[in-house]
Amino acid sequence: MKFIAEIDVMPHKELLDPQGKTVLNNLDHLDLSGVTDVRIGRHVTMILDAASEDAARSTVETACQKLLANPIVEMYHYTLVQQ
Repeated sequence: MKFIAEIDVMPHKELLDPQGKTVLNNLDHLDLSGVTDVRIGRHVTMILDAASEDAARSTVETACQKLLANPIVEMYHYTLVQQ
């Protein structure tokens, strides 16, 4: 079976996000007001073949834990859909 995983990796809310702060500070230069916070992360789309949904979830979890996210400073969330 073929699955699509949509994975979002974001910095922990407790940590400073320098990229987000830079964007937030520069929104005023574009006359965009009312934005109180910006957080910047990564979005990964993974297409994979697996025997079952459980096997696909296992693959995505392993990829997130060992490669895509640094658990010290980042968290991740994903959705998995059978194609």
